[in-house]
Order: sequence, then structure tokens, then C-alpha cells
Amino acid sequence: MYDSAQLRSMHQARFGVDPAIFVAPGRVNIIGEHTDYAEGFVMPAAIDFATLAAISPRTDGKVVIYSQNFDEQSEFDAAALPAERRDHWSDYPLGVMAILAGEGHKIPALSLTLWGDVPVASGLSSSAAIEVSTAIAVLSLIGAEYPMPVLARLCQRSENEFVGSSCGIMDQFISANAAEDHALLLDCRDLSFKLAPIPENVALVIANTMVKHAVTGGEYTSRRAQVEEAAAVIARHRPEVHFLRDANLDDLAKYGSEMSSLALKRARHVITENTRTVAAAEALINHDLKELGRLMAEAHVSYSKDFEASCEEADAMVELAQDLPGLIGARLTGGGFGGCTVNLVERQHAREFSAALGQRYAERTGITPQIHICHASGGAHPVQESIQAVR
Repeated sequence: MYDSAQLRSMHQARFGVDPAIFVAPGRVNIIGEHTDYAEGFVMPAAIDFATLAAISPRTDGKVVIYSQNFDEQSEFDAAALPAERRDHWSDYPLGVMAILAGEGHKIPALSLTLWGDVPVASGLSSSAAIEVSTAIAVLSLIGAEYPMPVLARLCQRSENEFVGSSCGIMDQFISANAAEDHALLLDCRDLSFKLAPIPENVALVIANTMVKHAVTGGEYTSRRAQVEEAAAVIARHRPEVHFLRDANLDDLAKYGSEMSSLALKRARHVITENTRTVAAAEALINHDLKELGRLMAEAHVSYSKDFEASCEEADAMVELAQDLPGLIGARLTGGGFGGCTVNLVERQHAREFSAALGQRYAERTGITPQIHICHASGGAHPVQESIQAVR
């Protein structure tokens, strides 16, 4: 859990000024993997892990960014901010500033302190939390404002165009637009969304396999290329198909022989995952938790076998949860290739479930996992807004 008072004191000690503080949450995706960049459907929820951004103005023409997590400070000329990534943690806040500058905003001299407890490279969107918290902090400092869906798109662009990750819109959108105690069914084509209440008796148990992944790596990029290959093949016969959102299983039966075997498998996952995600939202809205659990189980098999984005440890974590008390549904969440599983668990059994799952996983793999009992949090917002003049 974040501590804004501690961050305020840290910023004051380093920069000698009381900052404004903003928070943006990480997220867990309940269902809908690798569908966002196919203009499909996703159903994430924000979680009570977050990034805090403390910001204050400067008078020396510098942009100074301090990361408490890395215990490292970077300084730049505000009038000549880097235009390209440096493969450094500062790429994420700098990318946001670069996109805002491209939108016509002058980035002033500023001090920015970042602190977060979203586990890095675990599929819980630590990068999106940094981007969104930075964006709302900088916009507040310069007196500008965007609707949250637009802000989410700008943050996605920063990760695509500056950081170099081909992520879709989901992570930034849920961080900016989440509602407490709700999942959010997002249509990634037009950014319309529907809230689905999570019952009070349901806990989100997030189990970190401790196997790391990075979405800028080759596996994620190759999966996206295969999805796009499948869409291009179908589009030769059906020009109205620009993304797999517009395709169906009949298309794969007719035209699958014209695409690589891997593209066919990836497309089958994306097409069926879109259907599952819409059905899962309806199940949640209708309090049909048994159906929701069935859809989550089906989604994990598809993600593991057709999309091949799981790993031995993640498959083990899902398998070991199946007969534990209180389980509603379990699957690997996030970009894949490690990271976390999401487990919907009856709240009365959440602690017992977590302890048993951790013990089983450690015995199976020799790895001690991190397991967290979470609830769905609200989206990005200011914590304390007063910005005092610098010394």
C-alpha cells in the first residue's frame, strides 16, 4: 500500500519544496489477453498496488527525476529533453513528456519523484502506472487537462513510440479510468466500456510466479506480428477485416491454410478470447461465478496452448489452485511468459487459499512465490494538490 506522506517527506528532503502528489494504480486483467491490439475486448480491474508521482516546479531550467525504487536521480535540460529512449527506467516518464511536448505543451523545469509498489515485469502494468501518474502530474503542473480516455491513449503512445513496446491500450486505460470494486469491460476499438461489479464476497488473489518477462522482448513482439499476419491473410478475402476483432472461426477454417501454423494458432486464441471476454463480463454482471470460472479456465488453456504465452511455472500455479477451497477461477494474466496468475476466490477462503497455493508452488518448483490478496481500486487521481513556489 502506498504512503503519500512518506513520499511527500522524501520529495521535500530532496528538493526543498512541498509537492503535489498523484497516484495511478497497476492492474490485473481478469480475462482478455492479447486482444487489445486486435481492437478486441478486455476485462481488467485496477488493484491496490500503485505508482505515486510527486511534482514541483524548478527555476533552473532542469527536469530532475528521482526514482525511489532505483534510488537514482536523472537530470535533463527542460528545453532539450531526450527524443529517443536510453533503455533506462527514466524512459517511461520521459516518454510521456515527449508525447505531451508533441501535442504542443511546453514542458517546464520540474522535479519529479516516483515511487511504486507494483511488482516490475510481473504482468501487473507497472509501466502504465508510471506513465499515467507522470502524465496527470505534469498536466497539473502546466495547467492542462485531458479526458481520461484521451490521456490513456497519450500514455499508450509514449510506450509505443518512445519506449518501443508494442502494447495495446488496456493497461493505460484501466489505470486512468478504473472504478473501485468493479472490473471494466473495454472495447479497444472505440474505447467504450461497461462496468461489471465484483461481488463483496470475491477477492482478487494475485500469485507472482517470480518468473520475469518484458513486453519489449522478442516473444511479445513476435506474437503480435503473428496476429497481424493472420488478419492480413483474412483481409485478402474479406477487405472489411482490418483486425482479428472482425474475424471469426469460419474465416480460419476457410483461409487458415494460407497463413503460417503459428499465425493460425494465435488467431484462434484471439478470436475465441474475444468471445470469452464478453461472456465473462455478462457472467460477472449476472453474478454467475461458476460460468466466469469456466471461462477463465478455458482462457488459460487457450493462452497456454494456442498462444503459447505461458510457461511451466505459470501452468503449475494455475494447476495447483484448482482443488483449493474457495477457487472460482484461475489463469495467467498479463503479457505472458511469466508474471502473475489471477485467482478469483471466495473472500472467506482467501487467506487459506493463498497459504496453501504458496506452499504447493514452492514444493513443486523450488521457488517461493509472492501472493497478494487484493481488491479492485479506483483509477488515477490527485492525492494532494498544493504546489508551493520553489526556494
